[in-house]
This record gives sequence, C-alpha cells and structure tokens, in this order.
Amino acid sequence: MAIIITDDCINCGACEPECPNTAIYEGGAEWTWGEGTQLQFIELEDGSKLGGKDPQEPVSNDFYYIVPGKCTECKGFHEEPQCAAVCPVDCCVEDPDYRETEEELLAKKAWLHNEDAVIA
Repeated sequence: MAIIITDDCINCGACEPECPNTAIYEGGAEWTWGEGTQLQFIELEDGSKLGGKDPQEPVSNDFYYIVPGKCTECKGFHEEPQCAAVCPVDCCVEDPDYRETEEELLAKKAWLHNEDAVIA
C-alpha cells in the first residue's frame, strides 16, 4: 500500500528528500510523473497519453503529500518507508485506500524507473 501524510504534518519537510521515487511534495506544489523517475509519458486507461513533465494538481494544499501512484513504500530501495522513518511526528502512515502487495509495489518501482513504461 502507499503511504499517506496525515493532517498531523507540521510541514517540516524532512520526508521529501528521503523519497527514492520523488513521490512527496510540499502542500500546494504541482507534481509530475516524470520527476524522479524515468517516465517520459504514461498511457491512461482510456488510451490517452500524458507527458511525464505535464504538471498535475496538488493532492493537498495545506501540508506535504505523497502521490499514491508514485509511492512504493521504498520497496526495492530500503527495508522500510523512509518518510515514516524520519518523520518527527509520525504522520507518515499506511494509506488504507491504496493496498498493494510487495509484488505490486516492486512492479510499480520497475514501471516508474523504466523509460518505456506504460500504465494500463
């Protein structure tokens, strides 16, 4: 499953540089699929394509947030989610809305870091 940052966040920013997938952004900041990954584009379920550098709407305007589609819980990089390991207020927790197996998380890591990757 992905990690989520709760509203207990104090906006310290300790988590952001720890993410190997660049899935963590400051509140109000736009994000991209390509930042911190090898994605040049993604293909959406409806067949449309989205550029890796195309800006996306912030997930939160108030505090740091994690893009669930880019979060792999640090699988393939570290033994535990690094955002949770460095968070001084323990607000980086499992997101019950995005439950994934270790196999799925590792496949997502491979997809994020492969130039020719496409999501179906």
